[in-house]
Amino acid sequence: MADPTKVAIAVPSKDPKSKKPEDTDKDKEEGSSNVEKKDEEKKEGEVDELSEEDLQLRSELEMLVERLKESNTDLYRPALETLRTLIRTSTSSMTSVPKPLKFLRPHFPDLQALYETWPASENKSFFADILSVLAMTYSDTQPRGTLKYRLLSASLKPVDAPLVDPGTWGHEYVRHLAAELGEEFEYREEQEDGEPADSETPKVELPGTMEDLRSLAKVCSTFLLNHNAEPDAVDLLQELEMIEDIATLVDENTFDRVCQYMTRCVSFLPPPDDITFMQTVHKIYTQFKKFPEAIALAIRLGDRDMVRDDFNAVGNPVMKRQLAFILARAQIPIEWLQADSADGEEEEEFSPDLLECLSNSRLSASFREFGKEMGVLDAKSLEDVYKSHLENTRASTSNVDSARGNLAGTFVNAFVNAGFGNDKLMVEAEEGSSWIYKNKDHGMMSAAASLGLSLLWDTDMGLTHIDKYTYSAEEYIKAGCYLAIGISNAGVRTETDAALALLAEHVENKSVPLRTGAIMGLGMAYAGSQREEVMATLLPYVVDEDVSMEICALAALALGFVFVGSENGEITGTILQVLMEKAEREDKELDEKWARFLALGLGLIYLGQQNGCDATLETLKAIEKPISKTAQVIVEACAFAGTTNVLRVQKMLHECDEHILPPKEEEKKDDDKEKKEGENKEKKEDEEAKETKEESVKQDDTFQTFAVIAVALISMGEEIGSQMSMRQFNHLMHYGEPNIRKAVPLAIGLVNASNPQLPILETLSKYSHDNDLAVALNAIFAMGLVGAGSNNARLAQMLRQLAGYYHKEADCLFMVRIAQGLVHMGKGTIGVNPFFSDRSIMHKPAVAGLLAVLTAFTDAKGFILDKQHWMLYLLVNAMYPRFMITLDEQLNNLPVAVRVGTAVDVVGQAGKPRTISGFQTHTTPVRLGTTERAELATEEFIPYASVLEGFVVLKKNPGWESEDNRMQL
Repeated sequence: MADPTKVAIAVPSKDPKSKKPEDTDKDKEEGSSNVEKKDEEKKEGEVDELSEEDLQLRSELEMLVERLKESNTDLYRPALETLRTLIRTSTSSMTSVPKPLKFLRPHFPDLQALYETWPASENKSFFADILSVLAMTYSDTQPRGTLKYRLLSASLKPVDAPLVDPGTWGHEYVRHLAAELGEEFEYREEQEDGEPADSETPKVELPGTMEDLRSLAKVCSTFLLNHNAEPDAVDLLQELEMIEDIATLVDENTFDRVCQYMTRCVSFLPPPDDITFMQTVHKIYTQFKKFPEAIALAIRLGDRDMVRDDFNAVGNPVMKRQLAFILARAQIPIEWLQADSADGEEEEEFSPDLLECLSNSRLSASFREFGKEMGVLDAKSLEDVYKSHLENTRASTSNVDSARGNLAGTFVNAFVNAGFGNDKLMVEAEEGSSWIYKNKDHGMMSAAASLGLSLLWDTDMGLTHIDKYTYSAEEYIKAGCYLAIGISNAGVRTETDAALALLAEHVENKSVPLRTGAIMGLGMAYAGSQREEVMATLLPYVVDEDVSMEICALAALALGFVFVGSENGEITGTILQVLMEKAEREDKELDEKWARFLALGLGLIYLGQQNGCDATLETLKAIEKPISKTAQVIVEACAFAGTTNVLRVQKMLHECDEHILPPKEEEKKDDDKEKKEGENKEKKEDEEAKETKEESVKQDDTFQTFAVIAVALISMGEEIGSQMSMRQFNHLMHYGEPNIRKAVPLAIGLVNASNPQLPILETLSKYSHDNDLAVALNAIFAMGLVGAGSNNARLAQMLRQLAGYYHKEADCLFMVRIAQGLVHMGKGTIGVNPFFSDRSIMHKPAVAGLLAVLTAFTDAKGFILDKQHWMLYLLVNAMYPRFMITLDEQLNNLPVAVRVGTAVDVVGQAGKPRTISGFQTHTTPVRLGTTERAELATEEFIPYASVLEGFVVLKKNPGWESEDNRMQL
């Protein structure tokens, strides 16, 4: 075999097939008329030679161009006509540049020059139209050429001649035109604002007014809408700031896709564009009589008149009931649906069945029926939840009744058996052997209140059971009963208004527990109802200087619950006034742990109001107290809750990156100390052990804890925002101060409430073993929140391991038990996710409940692990069954087959793709997870609702034939 090194292969430095540069220069000199010579050269040189047809086409095009250069004007029209036909017939293939455009590209500059020499005429307009198409090939060197000639062509048209529809040149041309319209509009806006244009882009002044641009945009949008490019049409109109006009362009074939795309865009738009989009979509839906979709948007906008108009516009009584179910789910006050009585008109009365739907009074019976179908009606004992035989604790089997353990048992029993009204410890306990008496003092309050949770939504039976404890001599038991009355009435309205009647008188009681119970009972029972009577009862306690900060803050919180997201000027004015007066008096109360609830009460009034909070933020800035900063963060976070507003998230992250030095480090930097002392303010709590001199130096950093929760609050409710926030939380956990780190698990819990996904569980499991006990406690609670009502087996196992790990750490063990109770909430039938209707509508009372509990956890040692463990019951406002129940038109249960699967986002996709994946077919009623969606398995029934969730009314499809009938035919 030859030695491999001896074989030499000559490798030329250039590709032998490519043409020498001299040849290409020669070609250019000889011009384009000499086709034959060129052709021969091509055959020798270029691989890409032209076929017979292409050559013929090229010579024909060149002849037409020559003809336009001649002096005989009669030849112009036929030449232009032929050019147009050739170009149009070739734009059918979209894989490559159309041949005529390719061949005419070298002649474009000549044609432009020729165009300038022609006098204004119809032919010139025609010529401009063709140049507009050719300009697509020159878009890199001559920006907006297509648009320029398009506008010139329109301006040269005789008045009576119809405008040439840009759509006749094909889809690609219209898309090109749409892109240039957007650029031109932006350029003109900049010119108007006097901003200098970029020096790199050549300045091109185009003819036509803004009005011309807008009318052209409308023509393009109409074309795009008719050719299944709805997103492009929406984007074009949005760029030209005329999105409202789309309502006139859509028809019954396109409106649905346009509305879906626009609704999805809302979370990516800055205010006020997002509001405009929603109002436009709402207008389109009402135009096409799609009332369930329209009312869902009205609820998102929180617009009272819109909700009323939508509700009253419906003639069909069955559709009205369906809308009533949607409104009841969102806890919209019934008063919104009645015409303002100030006009002297009588308030219209609703029929009893409609009132029943609106006041949610079917909820309890339906929920128990659902539990029966699911086979979870029987009460669960604590051991069923703990499964302590599976815990690997060492020799701690001795069954000692500890007060802490029993208190945990109270909550677990309440959450697990919530709503079924048959638990063994409280409702069905023997007289005198009730679980209440196994608790001490403040533990009795939570135990008595757990009755309300067991009898959740059951207003009739609830009061009967609770009533017997209201005569107890023990004031903690009485206080718990007041809470229980509020809890059992949460989210349900009754004719009798029992909660107000029973609790209003106790608000002025001298005893703190009784007062607390009555105030928070009212707050929970009337959450979101905006009842003036509750305001009249509670507002005086916010102002009263004789009451403690605790009562003042809780009254503000209860008002925040009742008037959540209402921007009620009277309440906000009062709370601000109290803050200012206390700050002026240098009142120490503002540094107490309770002050944060006063701020939260203020924030909840602005929930979801976006820029409505500006005036309040300005007022808060004027208050020179640590609480002012915390309040600003809370109010701003609430106002932008669920909007995924990127700028606000960035602002909150900036709040987290301030490093507030502890006093010891400052003593080292003695020379800076004089400067710093003026700036630094007092620390609220946590520092009691330090000497008072040092305490006055430490600056307050509670606001950072809330800034972390704020990031979660703003970015939740939208898939991408939530994922991005999770990455930020990882960074904060690595590099944050302790006060920031302890808030991270809470924030993760808020973003993923009732949505247990493995990566999140793993992360929280890691945090639950953290060295800092505050972080570990919050992480354990967050695990409960993330898995709330999911019965997630993996999570239950993690919690059992934690119970073994922390068996000597009383606080952590207590938290593990609570988390176990949350995971099995309602035996897996109740969730706490604050979004419903395909996760599109934010349920404000639910957000309020979650925020209140998280606020208590910002200082777990001071609230939940101290005497305020009853605050865990504030979750009640967020609890709602995760069912879908189908009803017939008489509102009787109607079992039908449905497919349940993971929801898939199909907005903007072509055709009719599946909206769910990996489905299973069940018979209703069915349970839906947070990210699941249901659709009817057959077309036998038509749903009145647009989203199959909660109560869905069905009507028989008149055109449906069963399989048997078809077989007989």
